[in-house]
Formats: sequence, structure tokens, C-alpha cells
Amino acid sequence: MTSAAPSFTAQRVAMHRAVHQLLDHPRVFEDPLAIAILGEEAARLKSQLDRLDTAGARHIRALVAARSRCAEDELTAGIARGAAQYVILGAGLDTYAYRSAHSQLRVFEVDHPATQSWKRTRLESEGIAIPSSLTFVPTDFEEQSLSAALQSSGFQRDKVTLFSWLGVTPYLTAASVIATLAFIGSLPAGSGVLFDYAIERSSLDSEQQMAMDALASRVAKAGEPFRLFLKPHALERMLKAAGFRDIEDLGPAEIDGRYFADRVDGLKVAAGLAHLVNARV
Repeated sequence: MTSAAPSFTAQRVAMHRAVHQLLDHPRVFEDPLAIAILGEEAARLKSQLDRLDTAGARHIRALVAARSRCAEDELTAGIARGAAQYVILGAGLDTYAYRSAHSQLRVFEVDHPATQSWKRTRLESEGIAIPSSLTFVPTDFEEQSLSAALQSSGFQRDKVTLFSWLGVTPYLTAASVIATLAFIGSLPAGSGVLFDYAIERSSLDSEQQMAMDALASRVAKAGEPFRLFLKPHALERMLKAAGFRDIEDLGPAEIDGRYFADRVDGLKVAAGLAHLVNARV
């Protein structure tokens, strides 16, 4: 991604969310705006569905759908326990704020300025209204701390807050990830974060390494190389040090068991592709 262009991976994630609405039944994640927000690209997408429904594409689509569903399920639980704010880190074309029924929930979309500008153009061109409960927070995780970016945008540190951080950590440095987790871990009890991460290559078998290498090669060619790989036990220690009490780490088998059991359409998360973590303060 350049300073003037939106994130390639944000575009691909939006495409996978839209294809999930078009092809997969039953849907794991319902997003009535996923197609609309693509604008003119939606027609091209519909004409290429066969090409976009390979086994590899289904694996990535399953991860995108499952992590979005898990994040919004956790948000629902968080609201029930008093969450007043929801922060979407690396929001891309996420549509939660534009279809939410929780008008009292303050939503902050944090993303790179170029990607956020691209999204706002999409919203305007498709006539999707921006709710008064939403605040855009343009920032670069590697250049500005999350704490500083949010506090300058009206974020309240004394409120229980839920964070979703999907498809972002592999592209960051360890220092920026640790700083972000430390900030979230310092928030009031009941706060939490739902995020995914890439497994360290040495922890994968040869087949899983090939799958990871293929994905890493694609994003590197787009100018967004993977930078951070983690081991589950090391991450757990990092989270506990940051102040998190309850930590759930779901591997591909656990994600498939929760969201894709008994399906016959091949929609499942590939082994070794990623882990999904739900951590609460």
C-alpha cells in the first residue's frame, strides 16, 4: 500500500465478504451491505464467481467470514456486559457501523488515511449514510500510537470498549502489536479484543508451510508483506503481561468446529492459515 492508494488486502477482504453473501448457504456471516459497498466492482465480481470459488479461495473466504462473525458475536456479548465503545482497527470496508441497531454504541473506525479516504468515497457514491455514532480515525499503526490517535478523536478511556483487529497483525512489527495490546489491556474490566494472527512458520508442517508461503507471496507482490509470525504460547504470555485475564485461542480445527461443521460445500479454514484470539481484560 502506498500513501495515496488503498490497501490491497482491504480490497480483497471486502471481495471475500461479498462473495460469501453470493455463494455460500447457509451463510456464516450476514452482511447486507457487503455487495453494495463494492459499487461498480460488484458487477465484475458477479461475473467472475466461478474463478473466485477455488478451494484456496474458499479457505480464505471461510476465515474472513468466521472472524467477522466471531467479532460481532463478541461485540453483542460485550454490549450486554456494558460496552459503550467499539473500535474497528484496520476497518477497511467493514460495514458494521452502517447497519448497527445499537445507536448508543460509539464506533471508531481506525485505518490508514488512504484506505479511509477510499472508503468514504465508496460510501458517498453508494448513498450509504454515515451514522452520527461513528468517528473516523485516520492513522498509521507504525507512525502513531493507538492511544494518541483515539484520544484525539473523542475516545473515552474510562468506558468498557471492544476492539476488532482483523487481518492486520501479520503486517505490523512486534513492537506496534505489543503497544496496541498494552493499551487495550489498560482499559476497564470487561473490555477486550478479537484478532487473528499468523503462525510462526517453524510451527507448521510442510503442507501448511506451502499454503502459508503461497499466501505470503501474493501479499508481498502487492506491496504488503507479512512481517510478524507468532507462536500461541508466546502470544498467551504477551497477552497476560498486557493485562488480559480470559484468553481464547482458536486454531483452524476449532474455528471449523464452531462455524463450518457438517457443511458439504468445502467451506472451511485451511490448517495453518491463521489463529483467532478473543482476549478480555
